[in-house]
Amino acid sequence: MRYIRFFNELQLSDIPLVGGKNASLGEMYQKLTPKGILVPNGFATTSEAYYLLLEENGIKAMIEKHLRHVDVSNTDVLQASGKAIRDCILEATLPLSLTQELLSAYAMLSREYGVEHVDVAVRSSGTAEDLPDASFAGQQETFLNIDSPEKLLQSVKQCYASLFTDRAISYRSSRGFDHFKVALSVGVQKMVRSDKASSGVMFSIDTESGSHDLVLINATWGLGENVVSGRVNADEFFVFKPTLAKGFPTILKHSLGSKKERMLYHHLHQTINVPTSNEEQNNFSINDDEVLALAHQALLIEAYYERPMDIEWAKDGNDGKLYIVQARPETVQSKRDIQSIEKYTLSSKNATILATGRAVGDKIGSGAVKIIHDTSEFASFNAGDILVADTTNPDWEPIMKKASAVVTNRGSRTCHAAIVAREIGVPAVVGCGNGTDVLANVPEVTVSCAEGEEGYIYKGKLPFTCKTIDMNLHPTKTKLMMNVGNPAEAFNLAKMPNDGVGLARMEFIMTHSINAHPMALVDLYQGKGIEEEENIRSFMKPYVDAKAFFIDKLCEGIGLIAAAFYPRAVIIRTSDFKSNEYANMPGGKVYEVDEENPMIGFRGASRYYDESYKEAFAWECEALKKVRDEMGLDNVIIMLPFVRTPEEGKKVIEIMNAQGLVQGQNSLKIYAMCEIPANVIIADAFLDIFDGYSIGSNDLTQLVLGVDRDSGKIAHVFNERNPAVKAMLKMAIEACKRRGKYIGICGQAPSDYPEITEFLVREGIESISLNPDSLYKMHHVVEEIEAKVL
Repeated sequence: MRYIRFFNELQLSDIPLVGGKNASLGEMYQKLTPKGILVPNGFATTSEAYYLLLEENGIKAMIEKHLRHVDVSNTDVLQASGKAIRDCILEATLPLSLTQELLSAYAMLSREYGVEHVDVAVRSSGTAEDLPDASFAGQQETFLNIDSPEKLLQSVKQCYASLFTDRAISYRSSRGFDHFKVALSVGVQKMVRSDKASSGVMFSIDTESGSHDLVLINATWGLGENVVSGRVNADEFFVFKPTLAKGFPTILKHSLGSKKERMLYHHLHQTINVPTSNEEQNNFSINDDEVLALAHQALLIEAYYERPMDIEWAKDGNDGKLYIVQARPETVQSKRDIQSIEKYTLSSKNATILATGRAVGDKIGSGAVKIIHDTSEFASFNAGDILVADTTNPDWEPIMKKASAVVTNRGSRTCHAAIVAREIGVPAVVGCGNGTDVLANVPEVTVSCAEGEEGYIYKGKLPFTCKTIDMNLHPTKTKLMMNVGNPAEAFNLAKMPNDGVGLARMEFIMTHSINAHPMALVDLYQGKGIEEEENIRSFMKPYVDAKAFFIDKLCEGIGLIAAAFYPRAVIIRTSDFKSNEYANMPGGKVYEVDEENPMIGFRGASRYYDESYKEAFAWECEALKKVRDEMGLDNVIIMLPFVRTPEEGKKVIEIMNAQGLVQGQNSLKIYAMCEIPANVIIADAFLDIFDGYSIGSNDLTQLVLGVDRDSGKIAHVFNERNPAVKAMLKMAIEACKRRGKYIGICGQAPSDYPEITEFLVREGIESISLNPDSLYKMHHVVEEIEAKVL
């Protein structure tokens, strides 16, 4: 055939002939099928077929006329020109020779699958598409469940016309592509019956942080077009590649999407969307085995192409198998300059949150709210406005480029709108549910995607800063680690030059991931009635088992931080809420007593062996063991807080041993916080038990000076630079160095005071763990000090 190539005749070198998508499908069909990657068969029209259509119908001059003076910033002119060109192509006649070859190829494919008229997807593939410097994802159309020769011919013509959608014209113009040097190939591929199962998108790179160590998978019920178009909020999974490659099933995170619609086959309309059931909405659309199988396939595909990939997959409801239906290079994060990063920070601390959703990008934008329902309203959109819509698609790129930020009710982080927003550098919050309603009468907002994976829409135009951070810092002898609280920020923070995590607080992870008193969950697990049970069960969904919920969510929080900094050390401090903080958690009041001074009350190690909390601590240990042994994140070091006596330390370690956390096994180290004068005065007795110390300067200062650090009346006395405090710091460092044990500091003092940092370096501390916003300032301080004294 002259104008048709089957997948077994195509390879990557055929991009000029059949475009990026189709060339890639042919390459995978031939080379990756033997490796276990299932690719449905199909065929593609060549670029010659497209040029033949233009020539035989004499329409090239008309297209040139409409494009010659088009101004893509003028949406009215762009829409009129695009429609005129598309109408002309749709009215054209397919060349007879192409028609005959299409029908012959379709008949051959139907025979291969043993049916009279096989169901196929008809997709567009631009010949400049998916090159390393051009991502045209979603610029042309896709037609699903095409099941007759007549529908096939019509869909091919519609694909040709879609080369001139408004978004495609705008995209090529803004990137300097000659409209007539980009041809269109039509891919025709056997459909996977995912209408009876599930489907979605996956990236072999994190779309937000740019981490090459993650596979991001989105999934929904039914056909995957709903994920791509942003109609549904999909399920989301993160898989950690380094430990997956070692054989560990490291699923770092499960996020349940609402998945309120399911796209199905329909005999009249090709496809229809129907509401999903409550059961479908409250359960994941693929199981963990399927998540891992897809991640393994992403590794194989990425290794073959030697670059991060954007992949579409589908599960067949008839045979239960997973298929790859598209794969293209990822072209946003993989092109980022890693020599420096921009760090956006919101200046206001008491802002009013109006809505939240999934963050796309890591920037902040503010401006006037402009709610847009349809492309006919584009002319009212002004540069710098905040675009708010139910959902967007790549048609909206011309106004997205004008926006300070984008907010949508629906969509996940791999939908076309999110991809376009990411590529053009506009912050977007997708899937917020009710943005068009909540913001209807709000004149101005600030959209922040700089606070982790959750994006926030704040009332009013708020001040924010943007700093460019140099990533090329010289290493220092003193290890500079970070204090990390929010697991959602871990992969972004890990991009900064650092030596690991000196403090990750278990209680912060609980706050972000669990949001219930641990003993309330213990009682719920044991079948006892608890306060606020309905509320707690609502955010447990889809979990019913309270123990599984607690352990899985704790594993995800710990795992995200440990994976982000892997293989660097990550010191996880077990929970250290005070009784008043525990009481404020959902379901917590009945488990806590009122204390006059919770700062020196029932906290830290004393809780762990007490019958009122012992079972919850055992669950913490179970989660830590799972992260280290089952997820393969053996860079996790465990640290116990507020250990008042060596005997108390022994009791807690006995409980840990009973849960399988044994010092030395699988390289496990257990540290103690050095934050009580007794930890310093009889350091040797504590260091007989523990592998090292991390100094908590906040509590140590409080207890050395007899100052309640929560009291405003005597706040002026609280001073880590006090000679008595510095003497304690010096003694702790000397004790650990004498015993050959680890000694670091994770308190606030080094982040606030360069003179404390200088003192610690001079005394020979092994590591200093800093708040992320202090890391660069203190790096230069440490560098200067070491140049003088080492």
